[in-house]
Amino acid sequence: MTIEGIAVLCVILICLILLVSTTVSVDIVLFGGLAVLFISGVIPAEQALSGFSNEGMLTVAALYIVAAGLKETGAIHFIVQKVMGNARTVKTAQLRIMSPVMVMSAFLNNTPIVASFIPALERWSRISQIPVSKILIPLSYAAILGGTCTLIGTSTNLILNGLMIEEASTRAIGILEPALIGIPCAIAGFIYLVIFGDKLLPERGSSMDTFQDPREYTIEMIVKDSAPLSGKTIEDAGLRNLPGLFLIEIQRNGRAIPAPGPYEKLRGEDRLIFTGIVDSIIDLQQITGLVPATNQVFKLNAPRNERQMIEAVVSRSNPLMGRTIRDGNFRDRYDAVVLAVSRSGERINEKIGDITLKSGDVLLLEAHPNFVQKYRNANDFYLVSSIEDSSPVTYEKAWVAALSLLGMVVLAATGVLSMLQAAIFAGGLLLVTKCFRYTTALESVDWRVLIAIASALGLGSALQYTGVAEQLATNLLSFAENDPTLALLLTYLATWLLTEMITNNAAAVLIFPIALSLAQSMGVDFMPFAMVMIIAASSSFSTPIGYQTNLMVYGPGGYKFTDFARIGLPLNLIVATVAVSLIPYIWSF
Repeated sequence: MTIEGIAVLCVILICLILLVSTTVSVDIVLFGGLAVLFISGVIPAEQALSGFSNEGMLTVAALYIVAAGLKETGAIHFIVQKVMGNARTVKTAQLRIMSPVMVMSAFLNNTPIVASFIPALERWSRISQIPVSKILIPLSYAAILGGTCTLIGTSTNLILNGLMIEEASTRAIGILEPALIGIPCAIAGFIYLVIFGDKLLPERGSSMDTFQDPREYTIEMIVKDSAPLSGKTIEDAGLRNLPGLFLIEIQRNGRAIPAPGPYEKLRGEDRLIFTGIVDSIIDLQQITGLVPATNQVFKLNAPRNERQMIEAVVSRSNPLMGRTIRDGNFRDRYDAVVLAVSRSGERINEKIGDITLKSGDVLLLEAHPNFVQKYRNANDFYLVSSIEDSSPVTYEKAWVAALSLLGMVVLAATGVLSMLQAAIFAGGLLLVTKCFRYTTALESVDWRVLIAIASALGLGSALQYTGVAEQLATNLLSFAENDPTLALLLTYLATWLLTEMITNNAAAVLIFPIALSLAQSMGVDFMPFAMVMIIAASSSFSTPIGYQTNLMVYGPGGYKFTDFARIGLPLNLIVATVAVSLIPYIWSF
């Protein structure tokens, strides 16, 4: 092994130690390791920067924009509400998310599925009070396992099939042929995650951690006529156990129903009065069939999906001091609508328009984002601050987002466009149709995840460039001698290790010629080796850096590097056992 190769191995080892033993974020560690190799001259700029121009990394970036469109239009929230329902336990939540995701990822690329579900599950977690760390790793693992079940489920399968087509001595893989081993592996993984997922996954990012703000607002919402909520009980509508929010009264046909019970049925035009904190009010406005009681929100100039919630503290010099919100023409003066008022923790019984403003009142506004810049330094308010991720969902263009996603999947699956081209097309269509603002698109991209992915790809490229990857794989497979079963096991092990260190596609490309020559030297059929590589290349469960979806859930789930090893290593062992045991019986040597 060359000095350069030893240097690459040392840097990667140091990166792994830092990820396991420190709280330094994965993007900083991986980028730092890549920078050391580049600055020291171990690898040239072309190899160091290869990850930043990698089509897979750019595809993830484009998919963040598509996911933002699904989120801003409410399409993904609607899907998640239907899928998750009123799940109240971790096990039920994991069952409900893993089952459809496994099926979907068998026929769709798993990266857009995970990218679309992450923001919606974060919000659902806050409402359900189930920590998001309990469901995001199962989301990623379910997508990975489902992707192994068909030829089109993941790009690795397609790459391997392409290599086999080019090789005259091997045959192509049927579109459903991987299901013969993919389904047993997926079922085994599913059972394992259901039984041990709750115990082995950490409890971090709990929804209740964010609900520490003592400032409460009183807000009124109306049940729309013919809305899905009409006729449902409060509990069935999901309004009973909202964290940090309490339904204190229903006003119906001029009479009040104080502290309604969980089995009280909602009716169209019911006026619901809630008291609670900002995060819960944001979640409340995402529920289909509820609209703010004040019709002023429909009179603002900007479309609702271009607005956001803003908190503003009324100052002594505000010209509306001592006047009601209605008499002071608040909307006309500030081009903003007051949704709720917080006053020293007191409940204000008046309707929004009848509230007389006092100094120190904290107003929860709905306005265009430029309100913050316009009034941040004005004398009218002591403090003005925008609330992150608070744009109202209108659902009017949810069908546009859904069609964009469907079009992207069809174009990519049929080969009309590459995954990157299809994702850019879908993202561009969402922007052109004004499903969300351009600034929202930029803000939706998780740049730290992209840096981590690009850096991991760069380190993988360094392993290939210095010949370390091929040397490690060749040395490992040399132990096979003339035992095809042992050769199959070692092929799985080599592919899996490289997948965890570099990427699944690179691992498959590196191992393919070695495994092919091994099969030919033994005089056995190559198909069992191909199927082992399909499973092993997608079995990146032990680290977050081997597979894109793992990196995508790393930050939002509040995970540590060791969390993946704790739950992923047993899963790796289970999948490997199932694959190596069954494959020789399905595809004989």
